Amino acid sequence: MPVKTRHATARTRCRVEQADITGLSVDAIVNAAQPALLGGGGVDGAIHRAAGPDLLAECRALPESRPGIRCPTGEARITGGHRLHARHVIHVVGPVWRGGRYGEAALLADGYRNALDLARQHAVASIAFPAISCGVYGYPPDQAVPVAVSTVLRWLDAAGTPMDVVFSCFDAAMAARYRAALGAPD
Repeated sequence: MPVKTRHATARTRCRVEQADITGLSVDAIVNAAQPALLGGGGVDGAIHRAAGPDLLAECRALPESRPGIRCPTGEARITGGHRLHARHVIHVVGPVWRGGRYGEAALLADGYRNALDLARQHAVASIAFPAISCGVYGYPPDQAVPVAVSTVLRWLDAAGTPMDVVFSCFDAAMAARYRAALGAPD
């Protein structure tokens, strides 16, 4: 009798966790960063505090593409994890919400794809994403979550590289949005 094997699909390699992203045991966590990569509020500040001062020093050493800009919107940069459980921090600068008429969805999708591309280049097997741009950058979560999930699923389907993805949510409402977008039970 043949043995049935279960092939992992993009959806089965994604999960949602209501957790502090800085405490997750994954190869890389994604930082919803500011262009200067010098820390800030929200998840950016939490990651910098948890990683310690060496993360800030490493970020300061990254080259600027323009004065004060180490990572333009939609791009990603990678650093070490320092005091975090994660080996790497992948810094993504998402777009500031300006009503959706200025390419925000494309820039947000670019950030997720660029983070995943960097992860693959650095042999990352597991990665955790926060809700990029949904904090002080004002991107409406009901519009950002479908962009995030569909971009990640398409990348996983096309990449041919096994990678586990965690959507790390700070609260239950955001976790419910991600579960709904993934078609996962609550």
